[in-house]
Amino acid sequence: MTERPFTPEEEQEVRAARLAGRTASCPRCAVPMRERSIGGGSFGLGYARHRTWLLCPVCRNSVIFDAERGTRT
Repeated sequence: MTERPFTPEEEQEVRAARLAGRTASCPRCAVPMRERSIGGGSFGLGYARHRTWLLCPVCRNSVIFDAERGTRT
């Protein structure tokens, strides 16, 4: 089942839950989202990104954000 992407408000809800240390749930399906880490090299920029990818196992929508800053990529 494929649905439309999350709205910015839904993405913020998911990020806020994760950054507060709670298990993020899909705002549409109300099931726990699966978490995947995405590493990123600095490529000479002096920093390395540590992104978090949260995926809904039901509707397959996802949210990716910088794990340290809590912002979109």
